[in-house]
Amino acid sequence: MAECLLSDPKMDCKNCYKCIRHCPVKSIRFSSGKAQIIDTECILCGSCYQVCPQNVKIIRSDLDKAKTIINRGDPVYASIAPSFVANYPGATIASMRKALKALGFADAQETAIGAEIVKTYYDDAIDTEKADVMISSCCHSINLLIQKHYPQALKYLAPVLSPMQAHCSLIKKEHPEAKTIFIGPCIAKKDEGDQYPGIVDCVLTFQELTQWLLETGVKIDAEPDEEGLGHVRSRFFPTAGGILRSMYKKNRNYSYIALDGVENCINAIEEVLSGNLNHCFIEMSACPGSCANGPAMEKESFSPVMNYKRVADYAGEDSFGTTPVSQHEIAKAFRQMEIHLPMPDEAAIEDILRKMGKNTKADELNCGSCGYDTCREKAIAVFQGKADLNMCLPFLKEKAESFSDTIIKNTPNGIIVLNEQLEVQQINAAARKMMNIRNVSDVLGDQVVRILDPNIFLEVLNNGRNIHDRRVYLAEYRRYVEQTVIYDRSYHVLMSFMRDVTDEEAQRSQKESISQQTIEITDKVIDKQMRVVQEIASLLGETTAETKIALTKLKESLKDE
Repeated sequence: MAECLLSDPKMDCKNCYKCIRHCPVKSIRFSSGKAQIIDTECILCGSCYQVCPQNVKIIRSDLDKAKTIINRGDPVYASIAPSFVANYPGATIASMRKALKALGFADAQETAIGAEIVKTYYDDAIDTEKADVMISSCCHSINLLIQKHYPQALKYLAPVLSPMQAHCSLIKKEHPEAKTIFIGPCIAKKDEGDQYPGIVDCVLTFQELTQWLLETGVKIDAEPDEEGLGHVRSRFFPTAGGILRSMYKKNRNYSYIALDGVENCINAIEEVLSGNLNHCFIEMSACPGSCANGPAMEKESFSPVMNYKRVADYAGEDSFGTTPVSQHEIAKAFRQMEIHLPMPDEAAIEDILRKMGKNTKADELNCGSCGYDTCREKAIAVFQGKADLNMCLPFLKEKAESFSDTIIKNTPNGIIVLNEQLEVQQINAAARKMMNIRNVSDVLGDQVVRILDPNIFLEVLNNGRNIHDRRVYLAEYRRYVEQTVIYDRSYHVLMSFMRDVTDEEAQRSQKESISQQTIEITDKVIDKQMRVVQEIASLLGETTAETKIALTKLKESLKDE
């Protein structure tokens, strides 16, 4: 199956798991921080595309392919889904035909013509009671759901072409040289065109058509429909219950059920398989509200109520009066596409649950935040390689809180968290020990002034500048601390980290005292030594004078002789 719906590798997936939560068949693998569509399991319902807040999911574009087909020169006919009146308010088939001819199409017709052929088959099949239970096969997403996930229900699918295929087959029957391009609100139709080559040559969404119109400057003007073309009932097909509304339902022995939304359809399929539903025709549509609310409807035009009203106003009770076709011409076979995934045994499931912190049944919250309905389903997905352990948000939260609590509880540093009103929001054991606080409840919610000087917090709060490693003396507690105060504006809290440096301060004071004593002793020694030197010098000075006098007298005596 060609990939019609992709995950854009250039976009950042924010690990919100919204796509997995909304995927009815969990056909999404989460790895390397990104959600990736599993093509072999996907039913192309488009739910992930519609709900993705980051627009990571993208629809395969076939616009260049359509332009190439037209440029080849063969006559190209457009088959336009009847929901066009919801996507292009005010449009008629006449105005659509005019715009599409301006783009190079030979002609444009309503897919509702094919719907009329299909509904005729449904009426005949029910009238002749060809099947006990028959499920409509117009919605390719429902067909894929059964082919891939409920192959045992394939025998209940109506073996008939979809309206898109029936209409394009009719066009090629009437114009053998023609090429056909279907235009509608559906992603799955791209795959249906790929799976059954030769009927539909290309499939475009309304979004692609709008892009084409904008590129060329072609506008869809208001044009009245041709006279004689009344409001036909097969135009109801894109609405919830629209298939049944277009049918005659003459056989009173049958029940007629209309379901929209994949979950509702899954429930009905399971009821059929269990034997609880019999003698009934079931209309199924993957999209809530049916095709008029398809995933490729332009978001600007998306209004379920107004979309239904526009389609209903354009429809009616008349008929296109199509030429009858043989059942052979519109017969369709569905191949089984069953998926075989490895299933873990109970021991493997229990092992994965334990790794997710689910040690008891009480730990299995089944909150669904990971996208799976139960923790056991998530464990199976982990075993199959579709999920990883870290997708469990309660587990991650508990793990982070446990890690954080371990650090806060065991750090020797005091930690206090205040709000902007300087009220104590959190205080750890180390801080309580510093300030002789017995219980957290003794100070929680109280003003910090009860236990600490608030000036340092006011300073940070007022000027917005954090303070790092400021040495503060807590006189009341006879402690010195190095205090860091950080203001977190995003969470509107002040965090104070206090490292007890009382011992360091005592050692520093002791060192200063010893240094001072050493200096004083040194000064005394120096003074004493100076006095000794001075005394020696004084003695030496007196002896020298006496010697000088004695020698002078001797000299004079010698001269006299």
